[in-house]
Amino acid sequence: MAGAKGRSGGARPGAGRKAKPKPPPVLIAECDMLKLLQDVATGKVEATPLQVRAAIAAVQYTHAKKGEGGKKEEQADKAKKAGAGRFAAGTPPPKLVVSNK
Repeated sequence: MAGAKGRSGGARPGAGRKAKPKPPPVLIAECDMLKLLQDVATGKVEATPLQVRAAIAAVQYTHAKKGEGGKKEEQADKAKKAGAGRFAAGTPPPKLVVSNK
């Protein structure tokens, strides 16, 4: 407990592990986030962890998962497209009016 009162202990300047040098951020041209993630996965592009996390967050808004769209909705869309051609409904059926006076 030698030294000045209230000044004992604490961090010493220059003590501890040396910090790893951070890689400089790579300038990536504006592109599709899914394509960017595929390029990072295959090693074509080297991106910082922050860029990868941002791309993961952004891709959720641009590309829907297969489960989110739903198989039934996909089948309904296909049926609607198929029915819009030759076998489309012509005129609506007549309306039946009942009057009980």
